[in-house]
Amino acid sequence: MAFKPSMTFINLPVKDLKKSISFFEQIGFSFNMQFTDENAACMVINDHTFSMLLTEAHFKNFTNKEIVDATRQTESLISLAVENREQVNAIVEKAIAAGGTLASDPQDYGFMYQVGFQDLDGHIWEVFYMEQGGNE
Repeated sequence: MAFKPSMTFINLPVKDLKKSISFFEQIGFSFNMQFTDENAACMVINDHTFSMLLTEAHFKNFTNKEIVDATRQTESLISLAVENREQVNAIVEKAIAAGGTLASDPQDYGFMYQVGFQDLDGHIWEVFYMEQGGNE
């Protein structure tokens, strides 16, 4: 039997929870207030995917490892598929306007288009559009 999780939660440490919430709201994300308090915020990516933004102090409760400084080191690349190329550009433009930085220049592979941005804590979010059928 295949392993098929019903939901995905991406847990990220943040330095300033209120600023992070504001940043992601400016891009267009919403938050589930039932799972949001002074230590954590549940950002809704879609019906089955969420990002838990956790204060660094709270994040430390879940790991014995040192928290990576994402402004200097890459811990992961979070990739989000969207409906078209224009939406890729619009989301990245909103992220930059909200205080984020460009993580990568636009990459156009013909069948796929992507651009990356860094959030306020340096986490890299890649936004991409891929045509149905891929590079067949």
